[in-house]
Amino acid sequence: MSTNTIIILVAFVAYMALMIMIGALNAKSKNNEDYFLAGRGLGSWTAALSAQASDMSGWLLMGLPGAIYFAGTGEVWIAIGLLIGTVLNWYLVARRLRKYTIVANNSLTIPSFFENRFHDKKGALKIVSSIIIIIFFAVYTASAFSSGAKLFANVFGAEGNADTMYLVGLIIAAVVILVYTFLGGFKAVCYTDFIQGMLMLVAILAVPIIMYIGMTKDFGSLSAALGEKGVADPAGYLSLFKDSEGNPITFVSVISNLGWALGYFGMPHILVRFMAIKSDKEVKKSRVIAIIWVILSLGAACLVGLLARGYLTEVLDETTKETVFIKSILQIFDGNFVLVFIGGIFLCGIMAAVMSTADSQLLVTASAVSEDMYKGAINKKASEKSALWVGKIAVVVVAIIAFVIALNPQSSIMGLVSDAWAGFGAAFGPIVLLSLFWKRFNLAGAVSGMAVGAVTVILWDYIPMIGGATLGSVTGLYSLVVGFPLALIVAVVVALITKAPSKEIQDEFDKVKTVEI
Repeated sequence: MSTNTIIILVAFVAYMALMIMIGALNAKSKNNEDYFLAGRGLGSWTAALSAQASDMSGWLLMGLPGAIYFAGTGEVWIAIGLLIGTVLNWYLVARRLRKYTIVANNSLTIPSFFENRFHDKKGALKIVSSIIIIIFFAVYTASAFSSGAKLFANVFGAEGNADTMYLVGLIIAAVVILVYTFLGGFKAVCYTDFIQGMLMLVAILAVPIIMYIGMTKDFGSLSAALGEKGVADPAGYLSLFKDSEGNPITFVSVISNLGWALGYFGMPHILVRFMAIKSDKEVKKSRVIAIIWVILSLGAACLVGLLARGYLTEVLDETTKETVFIKSILQIFDGNFVLVFIGGIFLCGIMAAVMSTADSQLLVTASAVSEDMYKGAINKKASEKSALWVGKIAVVVVAIIAFVIALNPQSSIMGLVSDAWAGFGAAFGPIVLLSLFWKRFNLAGAVSGMAVGAVTVILWDYIPMIGGATLGSVTGLYSLVVGFPLALIVAVVVALITKAPSKEIQDEFDKVKTVEI
């Protein structure tokens, strides 16, 4: 192992030790509300950075820059869609969801909110939503584990042992995330997300600035650097409406990328942050902080992909494009041990992105199993202590499933995130919005819409239907763009043709408008 690698390893060990220590310091959880929502006591900065750090997983520093590096500026439409979704989520959903979950019998999870919102005595809606959470979070968490494994393989691996280091990285990432999530619960996750959100922001802002300075010094401009690095049409590469080959981007591609905005309304790991904010006043502060963070981080991530194409000495291909941020840091911070250590800290920013998302997803899955399935349906008389342990066991089980999914070193981070994002957005997004803002919405509409959204994404992305290919691959249209409106239409139609909700449910809806919590 080289000296540089040892220095970077020291930075990694120090960072992971800090995360585990935070988990240990927050190990005392009195009950499920404390473990899963930190007693609804999050301040504005912690809530904002925790929400956005858990949102922007390893794909922010690996998947998105890789897509832009390989395909050009046209992929920036994804970032634009995500920014739109973030703004709408904070302004439309955050404040009302927080209040409604308290009014609706102090709901601790999204499934329990659905149950309490519609007074579902049989618990069918809660069980269905919990199953959806388990399925899609297993895929989503796998993307985070894969990001961490690719990081280790590229930093500490050598020719001939890359697959071994990928496995080692996968094990380390899974174990560290499990330890502090298992120990501290939601509070530990949010505190570590705050630190990780700051580290991610510093890393993602510093790297493109340094690359631009070095590149313009050597080539004079980005266009000139792109030409020198083999880009046939630099102007096309830098256009929002062309791909890296200079071909016009299709309308379907633009709509699909902008469609990522729809996913935000159905992301349990983001929505649960809204539920845990201390007060209405803190919500207003949080959304400003969160939106600024997202603008800076998404903008910088896009710049990393674009600038790296003209900066890196190594040309990356389809299979290695998602290592663009790693390669950039290793090339920038190469020299004396101080520079290498700083580079190691910046590489921890990738691990921060991985951990801040995986821990949140595992915790939401645990809450669905513990609070909604076990205590809500299997053993309604279960004690807080036993339910809490069931949730912790669920963390381990889902992590193992995600680990297995992520075992393939060739798995695409962007692909895994895309599938899970579509699943949650289509299944939960329309139901969350209608639950919060439509008084006439009822249980039948919610069940129908949720089922249609989830099934549409599964059929579109996973089931070969035309010549052995899926509808997604044949049409090029993102499944979320299909599943979300279809689920919304079905939910509205079914609600209108079935019995209106009871007066008690409608009075509860009206109460949310006036209550101050």
